[in-house]
Amino acid sequence: MRPNLLILGGTTEGRSLCHAVAGAGLSGIVSLAGRVERPASQALPMRMGGFGGAEGLERYLRDNGITHVIDATHPFAVQMSCNAIAACERIGVPLIALTRAPWSAEPGDRWTHVPDIAGAVAALDCSPKHVMLAVGRMHLHDFTANPQHAYLLRLVDPPKVPLGFPDAQVIVDRGPFTLEGDRALMVEHRIDLVVSKNAGGTGAQAKILAARELGLPVLMIDRPTIPERAEAHSVANVMRWLGHVSTDLGV
Repeated sequence: MRPNLLILGGTTEGRSLCHAVAGAGLSGIVSLAGRVERPASQALPMRMGGFGGAEGLERYLRDNGITHVIDATHPFAVQMSCNAIAACERIGVPLIALTRAPWSAEPGDRWTHVPDIAGAVAALDCSPKHVMLAVGRMHLHDFTANPQHAYLLRLVDPPKVPLGFPDAQVIVDRGPFTLEGDRALMVEHRIDLVVSKNAGGTGAQAKILAARELGLPVLMIDRPTIPERAEAHSVANVMRWLGHVSTDLGV
């Protein structure tokens, strides 16, 4: 039986994996959460939206004859990752996560670590600043608890409703971004503080590098804890895993 893959996508790495899978002549589908109006094109057929929890994902795997699952979601998509682990364990489908190594502070970085979004909101209960808020659209409302700041927001899609900030500028753009571009952006908007999730990888790292060069503090939101699973940090390693597991399973 030929491998039939489900790739849980939504990242640059997931898109690259789709191209590698298609180029290898493998069968598969990529599932996107549907939170972005204009998703980047993929090299595999796409499905949009959730599965209905771990049980719904388990049904999908059974009904569609999925032989392997690759979790290439964002490192902060903890619920989807946990659902994938649970569903695959219950029915014995091999799972690997294609995930980015987290960023680590280097000389010149001025990081303050917080454990989660609530910790970042609490840390912003301070005197007014110009804040580059790089946390994604889903969590923006939490930060309206601190209306004293001037916020710079970079979003993939333009907002459809007022965001609730008295002073906010929205830039609609899609990464990967450049060091030069983000440094110029921070200077133009007189940024005092960058708030970022520890997403890792290179596509969103420009703001961290720019903050280092400009000597700006970064409020770094640490990654959530995800149960133990097989992980790879490159597309090539996932492709090697696919060949190894397929052989082991006799498929």
